[in-house]
Amino acid sequence: MSAIGSDPDSPFRARAITRDVNSEKAQALAKLGVELVAADIDDEASLSAALEGAYGAYFVTFFWAHFSPEQEKAEVLNMARAAKNAGIKHIIWSTLEDTRERIPLSDNRMPTLMGEYKVPHFDAKGESNSVFTQMGLPTTFLYTSFYWDNLIHFDMGPKKGPDGTLAFTLPMGVKKLPSIAAEDIGQCALGIFKNGAEYIGKSVGIAGEHLTGAQMAKALSTALGKQVEYNAVSPDVYRSFGFPGADDLGNMFQFMHDFEREFCARRDIELSRALNPELHTFANWLRLNKDRIPLE
Repeated sequence: MSAIGSDPDSPFRARAITRDVNSEKAQALAKLGVELVAADIDDEASLSAALEGAYGAYFVTFFWAHFSPEQEKAEVLNMARAAKNAGIKHIIWSTLEDTRERIPLSDNRMPTLMGEYKVPHFDAKGESNSVFTQMGLPTTFLYTSFYWDNLIHFDMGPKKGPDGTLAFTLPMGVKKLPSIAAEDIGQCALGIFKNGAEYIGKSVGIAGEHLTGAQMAKALSTALGKQVEYNAVSPDVYRSFGFPGADDLGNMFQFMHDFEREFCARRDIELSRALNPELHTFANWLRLNKDRIPLE
């Protein structure tokens, strides 16, 4: 939304679909000139009405609101049907890999979760790609990366140990993690929309950088002015942390670790920069956001 509003040359006007047009976040968008429309992702009819007259739509689901891959898949079906009803000309679907294509349920290298998934919040999105293709919808499949904003909002930033030392914990060993500023996802999506039909029917992967945990810890040390150690735990240890979704995230990091080459190759930094010339590096993002990262 802010990507469109901050671009004086954008041929588009942003419309935000939200359950509550009076919420604080919705009103912040309204102040940026975004049109607000009330709809419910669980109600296909309300979505169809909200999409009426729109050229394109950026679709994303939020697994962490309910931890249910089945609900996520139902939400995608509602969005796709609504887009078809409204005659949307270009959909960007924010998706991820179906990890079961590389690690079948019978593969014990990684625990199976919820009976039929390896990484539920990945697999439900990847499985849902077929909804758009089977309906013949004009779709770009956008593969995103680890958000640096997770250090602020998802409690993944450095933590103080008993001796006061800051540790940045990831189960990635020496492998690289594709990552990106959340705001750059919107800018890249705008770049895709601006290219019209060029990316319809294609998969596009985006990242700001491909960094190891040690490189991220070094950048954090520089930005924060405090030593940050990289704590490279195993996926099993990460899964044992016990917070909601720890098993899902432990499996996710294991997938990204074990299939580093393929996962990074899909997320092309140069293409991301071509779509969004203002693409942040991690160091640049930290300079702007270091004070927002909780360290306790």
